[in-house]
Amino acid sequence: MNRSNGLYVIIGVLVVAVIGLGAYIFHEESKPLGIEMSIGKNGSRSSRTDL
Repeated sequence: MNRSNGLYVIIGVLVVAVIGLGAYIFHEESKPLGIEMSIGKNGSRSSRTDL
């Protein structure tokens, strides 16, 4: 691998990391605020989703 190929690999990895982090932040920010309730086999469960 020569020097320019290594540079392309590093830039590609950084681009993928930035896109992944952006998608994670967007997903976390788009969660609804309030109380989440679920009913399953083990009974009911509730949790606060706002900060």
